[in-house]
Amino acid sequence: MDLQSLKNRFSIIGNTPSLNHALNTAEQVAATDLTVLIVGESGVGKEVFSQIIHSLSARKHNPFIAVNCGAIPEGTIDSELFGHEKGSFTGAVDSRKGYFETVSGGTIFLDEIGELPLGTQARLLRVLETGEFIRVGSSKVQKSDVRVIAATNRELIEFTQKGRFREDLYYRLNTVPIRVPSLRDRKEDIPLLFRKFVVDFAEKYKTKPIYLDESARALLTKYSWPGNVRELKNIAEQISVLSKTDHITEQDLASFLPQQQANKMPMLTGNTPVGEFANEREILYKLFFDMKKDVNELKKMFLEILQNPSIASQTASFSREALMNELKEDLLPTNALSTPSSNNPTPTVQLPHQQPVIIDNEMQGHYEVEESLNIMDKEKELILKALKKHRGRRKDASTDLGISERTLYRKIKEYDIEE
Repeated sequence: MDLQSLKNRFSIIGNTPSLNHALNTAEQVAATDLTVLIVGESGVGKEVFSQIIHSLSARKHNPFIAVNCGAIPEGTIDSELFGHEKGSFTGAVDSRKGYFETVSGGTIFLDEIGELPLGTQARLLRVLETGEFIRVGSSKVQKSDVRVIAATNRELIEFTQKGRFREDLYYRLNTVPIRVPSLRDRKEDIPLLFRKFVVDFAEKYKTKPIYLDESARALLTKYSWPGNVRELKNIAEQISVLSKTDHITEQDLASFLPQQQANKMPMLTGNTPVGEFANEREILYKLFFDMKKDVNELKKMFLEILQNPSIASQTASFSREALMNELKEDLLPTNALSTPSSNNPTPTVQLPHQQPVIIDNEMQGHYEVEESLNIMDKEKELILKALKKHRGRRKDASTDLGISERTLYRKIKEYDIEE
C-alpha cells in the first residue's frame, strides 16, 4: 500500500517527513510479529498507529484491545492482564480470564506502559520472552499467542536509570521504536488538520464550515498546542459550535485558545519527559521557588532587626531575648550554634550569600542561617497538607497537587504516611 492510500484509509492528515517516516515504519513492521514501542506526547495519535499495525498484519481478523495501564489501579492490573483464580484475593468470587488469555491470536495495545508496577513488568517480560503467563492465585502455566504494541509519553530510558522501569523489559519492548511527532513539529500540517476537523463538524452539526482569515491562520500555527491533535480537534469543535460567524479573525480565535501566561519554570527540551515534568517535577520546582521566596523574606526581616535593634525593644511582645530564642527554635539547625572564641568576643550572624553581620554583645552566640533543600521533606509536607485539606480523599488531593492518583498512592507508601 502506498503512503497516500494509507493516510486516506486511516484519515491521517499531513505530509511532514517525520510523520511520513513513522507511517512507513508502521507499515513495514505490520507484517511481522515484532514488538513495537510507540513514543510520543499525549494527544499525538499513538493509538492510531497501533490500529494501523494491527489492521495491516496477519492478525487483522483476530481481536484487538487497547489497555490504558495508567487508568487501572495497581492492585488489580495483574488480574486485568493475566486473570485470577477464585478466592485469590478479596472480592475474587469467581475465576476470571485476563486480556492475554481472551485476546490470544490477536493484538494488545498497552498505552502508558511506563505506569506499570515493577511486579507487573516482570510478568509482562515473561510473556514477551516465552509466551507464558500464570493467573493470579494459580500455579498453572498457560500459553498465549499475543502481539504486544506498547506506547508511552515518557522517556523510558530515564525511568530505567531511576529504577522505575525494568531495563530488560525496555529493550525487549523497544525492538522497533516508532516516534510520533508532536503537532508543534508539524506546523505546516496544522491548517490542514484544522480545516478537516471544521468540515467534519459542520457536517455533523448541519452548519456552515467556518473560515480563518490570514491573521487567524498565523495565530493557529504560532500556538504551541500542548495537547497536540486532540486539543486542535477540541478547539475546532468549540469554534464550529459556539462561533456566531463563519469568518474567524485573530481576535475570535484567541478567545477560544487558553491564555498562555509567562512561565518561569525551566523550559522543556526535546529530551525532557513531558509527563514527568507535568507531575512530580512540577511540584519540586514549585517547592524551590516557594522556599526561595520565604528565605528572601526572612533575610530581609532579619537584616532590618539587626540594623535597627530599637525595633525589637520598642515592640512589647518581642523582646530581644524572645526574638533570638524564636530564631533558634524555628529558623536555625541545631548544629548552627557556636560559642564565640576568646579572639573574637563579638558574635556574628552569617546569612546565606552575605558578609557576616556584627551584633552587640547582648546577643550571645554565633548563628548561621541555611536554606533547607530537603525536597523529600517538603514533598511529604505538601502531600500531608493536601490529604488533610481534602479529608483523605486521594483523588481530590492528587488533583490539587497536580499528580496522578497512582503517583500519590505510591508517594503515600514511600513516605509511610498514615491517612
